[in-house]
Amino acid sequence: MIFLDHLLDATQGVLRFAGKQQHFDAFNHDTRQLIPGELFVAVRGERRDGHDYLGDAVKRGAAGLLLEARYMNALSEEAQLAIQQAGIAVVVVEDTRIALQQYARFILERWHPTVIAVTGSTGKTSTKEAIATVLAGSFATFRSWQNYNDLLGLPLSLGRLEERHEYAVLEMSCDHPGEIQDLCRIARPQIGVLTNISPAQLQYFGSVDRLAAELVSLLTHLPEEGVAIVNIDDARIRDIISGSMVDSLARFIVAPIIPFMPLAAQNVKVTWQGIRFDEPVHLSSHLLGAHHISTMLAASTVGSYCGLNQDDIAHALANVYPLPGRLNPVPGIQGSMLLDDTHNATPASVLVGLETLRTLPSGRRIAVLGDMLRLGDYEEEAHRQAGQKTASCVDYLILRGEWATTVSEAAQQAGLSPERIIITSTHEDAVKVARHFIAESHGGRLIVHTADLPAQSVPSANPELLSYASTVLIKGSEETRMERVTEMLMAQPEQAPEQLVRQMPGWKQIVVMRPERPTWVEIDLSAIANNTRRIQALVGPRVGILASLKADAYGHGALKVARTVLHNGATMIGVATVSEAAPLREAGINAPMLVFGYVPHWQMREAVRLGLSITLYSVEAAQALSRAAQALKKSVNVHIKVDSGMGRLGIRAEEPENVLQLAQEVERLPGLVLEGIFTHFAMADSANLAHARLQLNRFRRVLEVLERKGIRPPLIHAANSAAILSLPEAHFDMVRPGIALYGLDPSTEVRLPEGFRPALSFKTQVGQVKLIPAGECISYGCTFTTERPTTVAILPVGYADGFRRAPANWGSVLIHGQEAPLLGRVCMDQCIVDVSHIPQARVGDEVVLIGRQGQATLTAEQVAQRLGTINYEVVSEILARVPRVD
Repeated sequence: MIFLDHLLDATQGVLRFAGKQQHFDAFNHDTRQLIPGELFVAVRGERRDGHDYLGDAVKRGAAGLLLEARYMNALSEEAQLAIQQAGIAVVVVEDTRIALQQYARFILERWHPTVIAVTGSTGKTSTKEAIATVLAGSFATFRSWQNYNDLLGLPLSLGRLEERHEYAVLEMSCDHPGEIQDLCRIARPQIGVLTNISPAQLQYFGSVDRLAAELVSLLTHLPEEGVAIVNIDDARIRDIISGSMVDSLARFIVAPIIPFMPLAAQNVKVTWQGIRFDEPVHLSSHLLGAHHISTMLAASTVGSYCGLNQDDIAHALANVYPLPGRLNPVPGIQGSMLLDDTHNATPASVLVGLETLRTLPSGRRIAVLGDMLRLGDYEEEAHRQAGQKTASCVDYLILRGEWATTVSEAAQQAGLSPERIIITSTHEDAVKVARHFIAESHGGRLIVHTADLPAQSVPSANPELLSYASTVLIKGSEETRMERVTEMLMAQPEQAPEQLVRQMPGWKQIVVMRPERPTWVEIDLSAIANNTRRIQALVGPRVGILASLKADAYGHGALKVARTVLHNGATMIGVATVSEAAPLREAGINAPMLVFGYVPHWQMREAVRLGLSITLYSVEAAQALSRAAQALKKSVNVHIKVDSGMGRLGIRAEEPENVLQLAQEVERLPGLVLEGIFTHFAMADSANLAHARLQLNRFRRVLEVLERKGIRPPLIHAANSAAILSLPEAHFDMVRPGIALYGLDPSTEVRLPEGFRPALSFKTQVGQVKLIPAGECISYGCTFTTERPTTVAILPVGYADGFRRAPANWGSVLIHGQEAPLLGRVCMDQCIVDVSHIPQARVGDEVVLIGRQGQATLTAEQVAQRLGTINYEVVSEILARVPRVD
């Protein structure tokens, strides 16, 4: 509860409008999650500014606004009048973040609950909740909301604190040096709880030692009359307390230390009903996994220190259940059980999650793992350790993310069969694979086992006698959004809002991405999966799909696209060169792969080593390829290329005897296998199909010549994206979609049917906004001079990113759903646009170069028309220095 006079006293803010309410239910900083009656705090973030959403806050029923003075002063008289007439209280401060911290410190001092601070690398939220549950049976106890635990989240959470609270159990986290110290200055804890120290958030700490120093700073900020409660079995904590590690901090701990020792627990039993143990005290809870011994002992130790007897503590802990996203058992499809651990992922939490999967009674054990992030230089080692651990814990491993190959390699080295490891690029594909494994597991039946199960999971069964045919651990860092996998595997997905993390409307709209630059490409892999399935539906189940991934999948990222199309119907991959194929093979793409283009004789041995199918159109090349195959004692598949009217690579269709000669030579030469024959259309994307049909007839005549000699390769293919749509008679055994996979029209005359979706968006951000006087030149060569005072936005994108300079440029981009025209020449790394008509434009705003923004769109086809080219070139020319995110 937030009282207006308390907020004003704490912040020394100015009450611009009194409003109708003198108190508010809570703080809110995201209008998508705002509940009427709350006080909206406009926070300036790294990517968004809450002041841009004041109108939305008013519409959604905010009872108050906490704003910064410079933004309040910039509001139009109309906007201010609308706020005043709505009866909304408005408090104006210099900095809303600092104001929140001032309020948090003020209200804790005013109501002076005993503050218990909990920190550590993992288990903070579960420990905080367990401590609060133990105390709540005897005292009015406040617990920080969800995992609001940083310099913004903790003060926001304390908006819910009430005068009646005797204890405040607060979670403290850090992602940079000094954050714990700053939190302690706000909260002034009397009791500090340190759960463990292991690698986490290392991108800014650099080493576990520096992270340890940060976490231990909680203990150095405790008063002499306080107490430090620590997990003495954690090796790093033990070394710090003894002074043998980070000893400069150990001597600053003035509060007495009470240790708890998870390793001393005896008669530990981990079941589906929870965990219980007998020594040093008898405790049980519904938490899953032996690592929660630490959680329970921390809560028990705090309870004892606060004067509670052991029976009350044990009774309270017996009613502690897993939190959403933290090894929470969720009933899955076909009688499976999901271990939803999707809140976040650190190396330690992944290892204990896998160990819990191994320990709990189950038939088939499946892990679906996303990446662990924010680990700095430790990321590779962390993923290797996770891969090694999976080998002893899972029957099947499904991976999704940038580190999937690393995890897979480590798992195989540790003994997990490659056939039991599946790498995917989308949530949907991970779910598809998991569904297959679940369905295989004993037909999806529940099986009898001497195990304990949570009664709420199987209400009609005796929890003492049941286990599961399949258990699925689902885990990944917050940004990987692995809760989407859980939701799609739930037996009752309609219960996701209550059972899963990040289910509020705001999170449902958020796609967490951290591109390396403020200019990036977004790839919707789900769109590519959808488009692949639609192509399969068009050609039918008997026609194969060879997905063209030339030019890094037309700029979309060949590796992720390869995994996606192969999980959604494609059976073969096409690349332009051997060098395009090599990284795909190295990343574990083992599907058949055809090199469309010229392979020089000196590169044929490498092509054979990589197991590629090779395009041939001369006897000499066939002989060289045969020599390479013999040298490596391997066989290689070949496809003969027929030039039926394109004029590019291939044997002329008018010379069928030369095609026959090459086919016969291929069959004669050792090491070569005639796998296919193909041609390529020059005008299948035209409304006039005369030339395409001419080519098709020529190709058929070549096939007839071969068939008369008893030669019929298994794969005959001709249809590119345009021909798939316009020439169904050219489908043969296999089609070769390219541009259609990416949701782009083959041409203005041959458009994709309804249901295909573009997969690529090209975006940047506003880097600066400023006013240029009349008569000033813009950019190189002064080709543009302002005729009036002009507000411009500088964008960090240029021709070195593939954002064309000449002879024509993009023309305009989208900002706030409106077109902003380019001014002057595009530079190598920057450009300038006119935003005079977009007064709300400011630094950090999203700028769309290709894609959708609100109701406005700027398509690759529109850009191509402006540039005088085709959409193929537009997307393929976005250079590699522009990061791709999905």
